[in-house]
Amino acid sequence: MSSKLVGVGVGPGDPELVTVKGVGALREADVVVVPVMDSGERGRAEATVLHYVPGDKVVRVVFALNERSDRTRREAAWDAAGERVAELLRQHASVAFATIGDPNVYSTFTYLAQTIAELVPGTVVSTVPGITAMQDLAARSGAVLTEGTEPLTLVPVTAGAAVLKDALAGPGTVVAYKFGRQAHEVAEALRETGRLADAVWGSALGLPEESVRPAAELDETPLPYLSTLIAPARREGGRGGKL
Repeated sequence: MSSKLVGVGVGPGDPELVTVKGVGALREADVVVVPVMDSGERGRAEATVLHYVPGDKVVRVVFALNERSDRTRREAAWDAAGERVAELLRQHASVAFATIGDPNVYSTFTYLAQTIAELVPGTVVSTVPGITAMQDLAARSGAVLTEGTEPLTLVPVTAGAAVLKDALAGPGTVVAYKFGRQAHEVAEALRETGRLADAVWGSALGLPEESVRPAAELDETPLPYLSTLIAPARREGGRGGKL
């Protein structure tokens, strides 16, 4: 029998936003892997998972989650993490990997699945979708993501603020992920493109330290790495104007 690896999206932080199917996948798995930056850390994914499964079922695996400058170190960390999960798959029939947000949206699970395909051929890989930070921020702030024929552009600001500025110059709503370390540059891009007034940002959504604020309040103060921004489309013409 082939082992099963399932990536489970556990949402942006609020344990009530894990789907029924996601809870079922976590409980059905023999082991639940949670990614951390060091073995002593309890990350956001683990904190969410522990609402639904006992701690003795959870295994922390270290990933270079924020490593971008040193490719050698990043590749070595991915290899080591893959080996650890491969070891678990050789011991258990099913392993779940809990990832914040959705496993198919800028998730570490993508790289893990590629590694496992090489290390444990025949492993059946699947995913359970999760609620994303942009959906949660839209709900908490009242920002509408899309109407009618509007496009929606999602940009990781780790690619640079210039990429965000190009997106803001176009039509439709723009969502920026992981912009906390470049908050000042993001505010400038919003201002230069005339998109500042309606934009909103949020961090730690669903957690006690949650912050949801207008983008007009952004300054040079660094924000949490996983901050999310929504710049809604320009909307004229009243109800149904974009149909």
